[in-house]
Amino acid sequence: METVSTDVVIVGAGGAGLRAAIALAETAPTLRIALISKVYPMRSHTCAAEGGAAGVIKPDDSFDFHFHDTVGGGDWLSDQDCVEYFIHEAPKELLQLEHWGCPWNREADGSVAVRPFGGMKKQRTWFAADKSGFHILHTLFQTSLQFPSITRFDEYFGLDLLMHDGRCRGITAMEMRSGELRQFHAKAVIIAGGGAGRMFPFSTNGAIKTGDGIAMAYRAGAPLKDMEFVQYHPTGLPNTGSLLTEACRGEGGILTNKHGRRYLQDYGMGPETPVGKPQLKTMELGPRDRLSQAYWHELQKGNTVSTQWGECVLLDMRHLGAKKIRERLPLVHELAESYLGVDIIKDPVPIRPVVHYMMGGISTNTAAATPLPGLFAAGECACVSLNGANRLGSNSLVELLVFGRRAALSAIDYLQTVPALDASSLNAAADTTRQRIEALYNRNDGVESMSGLRREMMDTMEKNVGIYRNEAGLQEGVNKIHELRARYTRVKLTDRSRVFNTDLFQILELGSMLDCAEAVTVGALARRESRGAHQRLDYVDRDDTNFLRHTMVHRQGADLPRVDYLDVVITRSPPGVRDYSGDHK
Repeated sequence: METVSTDVVIVGAGGAGLRAAIALAETAPTLRIALISKVYPMRSHTCAAEGGAAGVIKPDDSFDFHFHDTVGGGDWLSDQDCVEYFIHEAPKELLQLEHWGCPWNREADGSVAVRPFGGMKKQRTWFAADKSGFHILHTLFQTSLQFPSITRFDEYFGLDLLMHDGRCRGITAMEMRSGELRQFHAKAVIIAGGGAGRMFPFSTNGAIKTGDGIAMAYRAGAPLKDMEFVQYHPTGLPNTGSLLTEACRGEGGILTNKHGRRYLQDYGMGPETPVGKPQLKTMELGPRDRLSQAYWHELQKGNTVSTQWGECVLLDMRHLGAKKIRERLPLVHELAESYLGVDIIKDPVPIRPVVHYMMGGISTNTAAATPLPGLFAAGECACVSLNGANRLGSNSLVELLVFGRRAALSAIDYLQTVPALDASSLNAAADTTRQRIEALYNRNDGVESMSGLRREMMDTMEKNVGIYRNEAGLQEGVNKIHELRARYTRVKLTDRSRVFNTDLFQILELGSMLDCAEAVTVGALARRESRGAHQRLDYVDRDDTNFLRHTMVHRQGADLPRVDYLDVVITRSPPGVRDYSGDHK
């Protein structure tokens, strides 16, 4: 197995990975940086983000407002030291993107334009039309090209961490084009590989979001934090799951049921206000968890609209006018017309909640360090914990930047303490990866199909770990996912070729998703309360006495994971009531 020696390995070349690479190269130009991605960087999922990125910039806003919006939006499960660091770093990162060429929208006076976003009581979301993620990723990618110390390994599939004496000292990966294995020896590893939303059947996530980096750290001994908190975005297309950005509502779109009623006023989102001025009251600008839950209740009442794609509610943007829609929401206009045949200038578009984001992930502290020395993580794959029980829209694109950079700076500090390593000591660990891959190729008694196991996993997650949950359903989910993990050991590799073997990659991705799915179900079963995106029909109240704690899930081989807890960091905002019924100015 060929060995690549470097100083820092970054797994994932989306927003967090590219930001980390740039920070490493700028701060320590002599470092060798290996940037590993299973897709070309501009195909990373960051490019799919639409609405914008939050940062205090306007005179009527403040860090205090951003702090309290984030902590309250996260239902007080956010670590408040983390939130404090984040809100102060966010504007710096957005201004840095501006200097690198990100084309933020402008006000008439030339200042940066901001738009309202759900759960935020002030307008602070910077945006580039409704293609913000694409422009952010493009800006980072073109900036990274100026640094010769960054060596890209595009279309390499990360497999396992290399551990020695309790420290992370690199990874193994497969070159997808040839099927050949490589071991990357490094002093530090940063995982920035994204979430695992594809474990659900109906998701805004691209096909690459299979939790490979999360599972890689989990198998090596890193705990997963708060995995039970899976966010549904309230406005997804009902046939494809494609996202219609929160900017639709930020610009003034409204949600109605089959009776034409703006139903959110029935669920603590404030009284109905004149169409075209939703920013004056919460209503459609409530947080994502509350809006998704309101859809569920409308469905139970029979108030949804029956369509050929199932039950929906309607997102109406007609009153915004053609000029504003084409200027501010061009991608939304294109998506609705291309996938549903609906012109949003003329007609409401049917939508329904869809799995969008994972608040949980690899446990890290505010310095982006995991409990495994030498391993750092940033972005959706990490749980720092900024987002708590529910992420506010437009915080995540800035989280990529703030904690991608923070992971890089922490790695640089860590490098000063790393002892020298005899590279031969990692060969045995790398050989374990080789044996795992060869076992798949040589297995002649495989009886389980990859597609069959994946369908059963998705159906289980949809049925048992959705918007609302209960004891019986969660126990069924835990049992079924554990059974699927056991059956996965008998999965059959049909294609035995080596070159771009998509059958092999999908089997490896399935293993990652099953690990993540088990952590989600086990954590959800153990959390006997309702908080943020975790809502239980049998424990309907938030329980701060017993569950103002982070769930920590530890892998135990073939056995069920072990669950323990970590206290939430409270600095200046004691748990209170999430009230979205008042003014939203």
